[in-house]
Amino acid sequence: MRNINPKTIFEIGFALLLIGLILPIMMVIHIIESTFFLNFVAYTSSFLGLMLGIIGSVSYTIRHRKK
Repeated sequence: MRNINPKTIFEIGFALLLIGLILPIMMVIHIIESTFFLNFVAYTSSFLGLMLGIIGSVSYTIRHRKK
């Protein structure tokens, strides 16, 4: 995991957050049917996106800190 660019981690986290946002909106306006599995996927992607975004931003800050 150390060889992955922090910007890439941040971008993956952002994509997961978007999935976690778009899925519930589509369920509320009845474009897709709300199921337990889709609710779980939406929650998990939102949580993982948040965690990866935090990890990516902290890694970027540590890597580019001026000493």
